[in-house]
Amino acid sequence: MKRGISTSNRSQKNPTHHVDTGAGSRSIRLLIVEAQRLFRQSLRVLLERERDIAAVVEATDAREAYRLAIEHKPDIALLDVDMPDLDVESVTKLVRKQLPNTRVLLLARYDEDSRIVAAMQAGAFGYILKDTDCTDFLRITRATMKGEHILSPVMSERFVHTVPGAVRQTHEDNKLLLSSLTDREREILACAAVGRSNKEIADQLCVSIDTVKTHLHHIYQKLSVDGRVEAILTYLKAQ
Repeated sequence: MKRGISTSNRSQKNPTHHVDTGAGSRSIRLLIVEAQRLFRQSLRVLLERERDIAAVVEATDAREAYRLAIEHKPDIALLDVDMPDLDVESVTKLVRKQLPNTRVLLLARYDEDSRIVAAMQAGAFGYILKDTDCTDFLRITRATMKGEHILSPVMSERFVHTVPGAVRQTHEDNKLLLSSLTDREREILACAAVGRSNKEIADQLCVSIDTVKTHLHHIYQKLSVDGRVEAILTYLKAQ
């Protein structure tokens, strides 16, 4: 077995710990794509303890991730958006095209990341912040397996209306929401939508970072969203 790749089958490792085959459940196959070894291995250990996790496969880069995805056909692919050689938007499109039954979940340090938006538009099922606790991580994973968009600390009720397979607001609804913003707020949101950080926005508009944050807070309130990703998606859907 190559270094950095690990597969685990519970029936082989622990014959007394069987997968639950009760009604409405089946074993889950996962692919973890994560460059940081400790975090990746910690996720694997967490997942392998669960009765309904059949196998976990690890990949350390984009090429290995694609090869293992084709080979193992996982139910869920966990993609780290921070991997330096991994374009999550392109990988998501490729997985969705080649493996339509595999759902992509993004792993991110924070939700103020334009790569999350791009991957969500490319077909990613959702995203999980890395500071999510174990219970919520497993809950989101199982819900994803079932095709359910659940409420969690990293995925609000309003956000589920922007993800694939969920009910979406219309183009007109989004335009109406955006019409409530001031010219400055729309300018700041447009900058955020092209991936600029708060500091870059502040430098471009010659204002303080605190001013940018205040405007963003007002934007979230007016659009009835819970964060930057949702606001950007609302903006993009109105274009």
